Amino acid sequence: MVTVFETSVIDAPIDKVWEVVRGFNDLPKWHPGIARSEIEDGLNPFTVGCVRNFYLHDGENIRETLLAFSDIDYTFTYDMLTTGLGLFNYLSTMELRPITDGDRTYIQWSAEFTTEAGKEDEKADMVANGVFQTGFAALKEHFAK
Repeated sequence: MVTVFETSVIDAPIDKVWEVVRGFNDLPKWHPGIARSEIEDGLNPFTVGCVRNFYLHDGENIRETLLAFSDIDYTFTYDMLTTGLGLFNYLSTMELRPITDGDRTYIQWSAEFTTEAGKEDEKADMVANGVFQTGFAALKEHFAK
Protein backbone atom coordinates (compact mmCIF):
# COMPACT_ATOMS: atom_id res chain seq x y z
CA MET A 1 0.00 0.00 0.00
CA VAL A 2 1.33 3.43 -0.98
CA THR A 3 0.37 6.40 1.20
CA VAL A 4 0.65 10.00 0.03
CA PHE A 5 0.01 12.89 2.41
CA GLU A 6 0.49 16.50 1.27
CA THR A 7 -0.35 19.78 3.00
CA SER A 8 -0.24 23.48 2.27
CA VAL A 9 -1.45 26.84 3.51
CA ILE A 10 -3.70 28.98 1.34
CA ASP A 11 -3.81 32.72 2.06
CA ALA A 12 -7.59 32.94 2.11
CA PRO A 13 -10.35 32.22 4.64
CA ILE A 14 -11.56 28.63 4.86
CA ASP A 15 -15.06 29.46 3.57
CA LYS A 16 -13.64 30.99 0.40
CA VAL A 17 -11.27 28.07 -0.25
CA TRP A 18 -14.03 25.55 0.45
CA GLU A 19 -16.32 27.35 -1.99
CA VAL A 20 -13.75 26.69 -4.74
CA VAL A 21 -12.85 23.05 -3.99
CA ARG A 22 -16.05 21.56 -2.55
CA GLY A 23 -17.88 20.83 -5.81
CA PHE A 24 -17.05 17.27 -6.85
CA ASN A 25 -17.42 18.32 -10.48
CA ASP A 26 -15.46 21.57 -10.19
CA LEU A 27 -11.90 20.27 -10.74
CA PRO A 28 -11.56 21.94 -14.18
CA LYS A 29 -12.35 25.29 -12.56
CA TRP A 30 -9.31 25.23 -10.28
CA HIS A 31 -6.95 22.33 -11.08
CA PRO A 32 -4.78 22.97 -14.17
CA GLY A 33 -4.40 19.26 -14.97
CA ILE A 34 -8.09 18.69 -15.61
CA ALA A 35 -9.55 19.41 -19.05
CA ARG A 36 -13.23 18.63 -18.44
CA SER A 37 -15.52 16.82 -16.05
CA GLU A 38 -19.11 15.70 -15.74
CA ILE A 39 -21.21 13.95 -13.12
CA GLU A 40 -22.76 10.77 -14.49
CA ASP A 41 -26.51 10.18 -14.51
CA GLY A 42 -27.31 13.86 -13.86
CA LEU A 43 -26.78 13.55 -10.12
CA ASN A 44 -26.00 16.51 -7.90
CA PRO A 45 -22.19 16.84 -7.43
CA PHE A 46 -22.66 16.87 -3.63
CA THR A 47 -24.54 13.56 -3.55
CA VAL A 48 -22.61 10.75 -1.91
CA GLY A 49 -22.38 7.99 -4.49
CA CYS A 50 -22.23 10.27 -7.53
CA VAL A 51 -19.55 9.48 -10.10
CA ARG A 52 -17.40 12.13 -11.73
CA ASN A 53 -16.06 11.27 -15.14
CA PHE A 54 -13.20 13.54 -16.10
CA TYR A 55 -10.37 13.90 -18.58
CA LEU A 56 -6.82 15.10 -18.16
CA HIS A 57 -5.35 17.35 -20.85
CA ASP A 58 -3.47 14.36 -22.29
CA GLY A 59 -6.80 12.56 -22.85
CA GLU A 60 -6.55 10.16 -19.89
CA ASN A 61 -10.05 9.34 -18.60
CA ILE A 62 -10.66 8.88 -14.86
CA ARG A 63 -13.87 8.01 -13.02
CA GLU A 64 -14.23 8.55 -9.27
CA THR A 65 -17.02 8.06 -6.72
CA LEU A 66 -17.82 10.55 -3.95
CA LEU A 67 -17.86 8.44 -0.78
CA ALA A 68 -18.25 11.10 1.93
CA PHE A 69 -18.88 14.84 1.96
CA SER A 70 -19.23 17.36 4.80
CA ASP A 71 -19.72 21.12 4.57
CA ILE A 72 -19.51 21.18 8.38
CA ASP A 73 -16.10 19.47 8.51
CA TYR A 74 -14.80 20.89 5.20
CA THR A 75 -13.88 17.45 3.90
CA PHE A 76 -14.67 14.92 1.20
CA THR A 77 -13.48 11.41 0.39
CA TYR A 78 -13.57 9.61 -2.94
CA ASP A 79 -12.30 6.48 -4.62
CA MET A 80 -11.08 5.87 -8.14
CA LEU A 81 -13.15 3.50 -10.25
CA THR A 82 -11.21 3.52 -13.51
CA THR A 83 -7.95 4.95 -14.76
CA GLY A 84 -5.07 3.97 -16.98
CA LEU A 85 -2.54 5.54 -14.60
CA GLY A 86 -1.63 2.32 -12.79
CA LEU A 87 -3.31 3.27 -9.50
CA PHE A 88 -5.44 0.57 -7.86
CA ASN A 89 -7.65 0.52 -4.77
CA TYR A 90 -7.25 4.31 -4.69
CA LEU A 91 -8.89 6.16 -1.79
CA SER A 92 -8.39 9.88 -1.25
CA THR A 93 -9.49 12.61 1.17
CA MET A 94 -9.23 16.38 1.03
CA GLU A 95 -9.65 18.25 4.29
CA LEU A 96 -9.49 21.94 5.17
CA ARG A 97 -8.92 23.53 8.58
CA PRO A 98 -8.99 27.21 9.53
CA ILE A 99 -5.79 28.99 10.51
CA THR A 100 -7.02 31.80 12.72
CA ASP A 101 -3.69 33.63 12.68
CA GLY A 102 -4.14 35.62 9.49
CA ASP A 103 -7.47 34.05 8.47
CA ARG A 104 -5.80 31.48 6.24
CA THR A 105 -6.56 27.85 5.39
CA TYR A 106 -4.62 24.68 6.10
CA ILE A 107 -5.34 22.12 3.40
CA GLN A 108 -4.39 18.47 3.36
CA TRP A 109 -4.90 15.97 0.60
CA SER A 110 -4.10 12.32 1.11
CA ALA A 111 -4.38 9.08 -0.79
CA GLU A 112 -3.76 5.39 -0.34
CA PHE A 113 -3.43 3.02 -3.27
CA THR A 114 -1.62 0.02 -4.66
CA THR A 115 0.37 -0.10 -7.85
CA GLU A 116 2.64 -2.35 -9.84
CA ALA A 117 5.65 -3.63 -7.86
CA GLY A 118 8.65 -1.36 -8.35
CA LYS A 119 6.47 1.62 -9.36
CA GLU A 120 5.56 2.76 -5.82
CA ASP A 121 7.92 5.76 -5.65
CA GLU A 122 7.09 6.91 -9.19
CA LYS A 123 3.33 6.75 -8.60
CA ALA A 124 3.61 8.37 -5.15
CA ASP A 125 5.52 11.28 -6.71
CA MET A 126 2.96 11.56 -9.53
CA VAL A 127 0.11 11.86 -7.02
CA ALA A 128 1.98 14.06 -4.51
CA ASN A 129 3.44 16.53 -6.98
CA GLY A 130 1.58 16.06 -10.25
CA VAL A 131 -1.86 16.14 -8.60
CA PHE A 132 -1.86 17.43 -5.02
CA GLN A 133 0.90 20.06 -5.02
CA THR A 134 -0.08 21.23 -8.51
CA GLY A 135 -3.60 21.77 -7.18
CA PHE A 136 -2.32 23.63 -4.11
CA ALA A 137 -0.19 25.91 -6.30
CA ALA A 138 -3.22 26.70 -8.48
CA LEU A 139 -5.30 27.54 -5.41
CA LYS A 140 -2.56 29.83 -4.09
CA GLU A 141 -2.41 31.58 -7.45
CA HIS A 142 -6.20 31.90 -7.58
CA PHE A 143 -6.38 33.59 -4.19
CA ALA A 144 -3.34 35.81 -4.83
CA LYS A 145 -5.31 37.66 -7.52
